[in-house]
Amino acid sequence: MTVQERNYWLTTVDMPRTDAAQPLPESVDVAVIGAGFTGLSAARTLAKRGAKVVVLEAETIGWGASSRNGGMVLTGLKLGANKLISKYGRERTQRMYAASLASIDCVEQIVREEGIDCHFYRCGHLEVACKQRHFDDYSRQVEVIAREFNHQLRIVPRNELRAEIGSSIYFGGMVDEVSAGLNPAKYVAGLARAAERAGAKIFENARVGRIEREAQSGKPGWRVTTSRGVLWGRDVFVGTSGYTGSATPSLRKKIIPIGSYIITTEVLPEAAARELSPRNRMIYDSKNYLYYYRLTPDSRVLFGGRAAFFPETEDSIRQSAAILRRGMIDVYPQLRDVKVDYVWGGTLDFAFDIMPHAGQIDGIYFALGYAGHGVAMATWQGQKMAEMIAGDKPENPFVGIPFPGAPLGLYNGKPWFLPLAGAWYRFLDWVS
Repeated sequence: MTVQERNYWLTTVDMPRTDAAQPLPESVDVAVIGAGFTGLSAARTLAKRGAKVVVLEAETIGWGASSRNGGMVLTGLKLGANKLISKYGRERTQRMYAASLASIDCVEQIVREEGIDCHFYRCGHLEVACKQRHFDDYSRQVEVIAREFNHQLRIVPRNELRAEIGSSIYFGGMVDEVSAGLNPAKYVAGLARAAERAGAKIFENARVGRIEREAQSGKPGWRVTTSRGVLWGRDVFVGTSGYTGSATPSLRKKIIPIGSYIITTEVLPEAAARELSPRNRMIYDSKNYLYYYRLTPDSRVLFGGRAAFFPETEDSIRQSAAILRRGMIDVYPQLRDVKVDYVWGGTLDFAFDIMPHAGQIDGIYFALGYAGHGVAMATWQGQKMAEMIAGDKPENPFVGIPFPGAPLGLYNGKPWFLPLAGAWYRFLDWVS
């Protein structure tokens, strides 16, 4: 059975083309690093406000996690409500949760305003419980979220779960109707075109090697050295997520790049697809070492997870295809004889506290740390940070929270400890 080692989403879209011969401008108001959701959202907002903006992308538009993810536009954060409240206090946590809800609206508004044909739809998400203990915790979560955030989730007991998912292995579920799904490659392509229409310039294959303070005409700013030349920017905004590199070492050592892998099946008959996901939800399970899955707009099953913790390589992608196929058949035995067409990997950005972070570090603006919730949060953060750069004071509860690095400083951006982390999370799933 031949599986293409190729990102399925990229087979569905014609990505925007940029002029490889176009020289960099000598100076700009803002140099944005990274042509993914974060950077393109920021560039669009800044350009609409009249700023002279360039987006510097080391590879091509949407090359990183922005085109490689599952296309799940999810509410909430990785940490639970009670843990967030104990860590940040009730008032800030309420603002954080409100931001997670607003981020879905932000994506929907951009899709509508820019006419982006990316199959955005409010299908809701379903979290399924791998153990009875996990399901028992859902009732507590629903109560806390309703009380603290005025947001309603719905419990689905095991005997009613067939209305949500064609699998019998779970102990129940929890539904949030606000979440959405989309085609991430079409969305990032639409964001790029929207940024360009607003006046931003995108330069592909322009890897940033150094960012150095340098005044120009008496104005403070930054000398940005790239593989396509040098430019000066009054401000620099970094939106490189799991692909954050050596040009921003202070950020790099605060972010753990973690691999996530996805397979997609062949196109399924409509009746078979409807059996697997009757309400066409975005679905993920309750483990730390989780699986996530959904139907694509053309009725394939997309099935992803942390099959390997390391960022993608040829070996890890091939190994992950086999691991994910076994996982998919555990969930859906009826797919045992269904062909897998595509497998690919991408790199997520986890902070050590598993939280999004934004603000300034060493004078450079940034937003990252989405931990698998990046479609919506990255778009929202790009917009909010652009407003901050423009001189506004937008509501952004993730600015200014503590941004920890590794204990004892034993990390320089190369995640030597990922095998240990993977083993630890598997152990937690076993004992939980």
